[in-house]
Amino acid sequence: MIGRLLLNRLADLALVLFSVSVIVFFMIRFIPGDAVAIMLGANTEVTPERIAEMRARLGLDLPIVQQYAQWAGKALRGDFGTSLWTGRPVLDEIAVHVWPTVQLTVLSLVIGAVLAVPAGVLMARLRGQAADAAMRVVTVAGLTIPSFWLGIVMILVVATVAPGLQALGYVPFSQDPLGNIGRLLLPALALGLPILANLSRLVRSAMLDALSQDYIRTARAKGVSERKVLYKHALRNALIPFVTSVGIMTGYLLGGAIVVEQVFAIPGLGRLILGAIAERNYPLLQATILVVTSGFVFVNFAVDLLYLAIDPRVRA
Repeated sequence: MIGRLLLNRLADLALVLFSVSVIVFFMIRFIPGDAVAIMLGANTEVTPERIAEMRARLGLDLPIVQQYAQWAGKALRGDFGTSLWTGRPVLDEIAVHVWPTVQLTVLSLVIGAVLAVPAGVLMARLRGQAADAAMRVVTVAGLTIPSFWLGIVMILVVATVAPGLQALGYVPFSQDPLGNIGRLLLPALALGLPILANLSRLVRSAMLDALSQDYIRTARAKGVSERKVLYKHALRNALIPFVTSVGIMTGYLLGGAIVVEQVFAIPGLGRLILGAIAERNYPLLQATILVVTSGFVFVNFAVDLLYLAIDPRVRA
């Protein structure tokens, strides 16, 4: 049963990645502007013949379906092509920029997901009290504030309160571990606080639902301590919708990181994607978006595996 479930999930992964590759490949061709014309620029020596020659060399003169077939065939062998501007393999370009984005996403997820569990449990425990109402107001505010706006406010506050503190840019972890964490802390907070607000509300709701069940009343009637009721019995069932949302939020973080990286001048995949769009760098854009999508898809696959451990009913 478990083997069949995993095979079905893997088939879904393959279908999603194929669909994304088709959509991305065809949609970016509708972006206004010609890649070859942008590459050649406003040089007076540019002639229609030279543009046609360049298009033929890059394979852009072929029918779009044939272009996709050639690209997909090479991609299945691990060859995603070369950058139209640098001539380097696009996977090498992505490898240079992927680590800052991964760091930012993981740190934001840790801030949002790890803190959401105790915050949600506390709100459920304080239900109906003034502290619960205050925390719910804060979480609603957190849900409505865009991450990029929050990041800009953080930069302004840091520039005012501590003008000597460097809040922009990126330092590799291997060069300066403390500087690396320090530079990523503000953008991670900007990304992670809305996640914290969303997930804490979810945990609160799931905890309140679990605490109203008969088995909780039975445990309390048997004299089980309130701490054990909360963290052993109720929280285990409340984690099921929480895990689902964490997988979805990871995709949100990957998308939000693209904008936040621009705000904090982080050289991650966000800068790479925006640069590829401006340059009409088709191979680089296709591969980068496919990498981001693959990350989101595989995180959700990991969430499905966690279901098997958290909820035995999934294995039935």
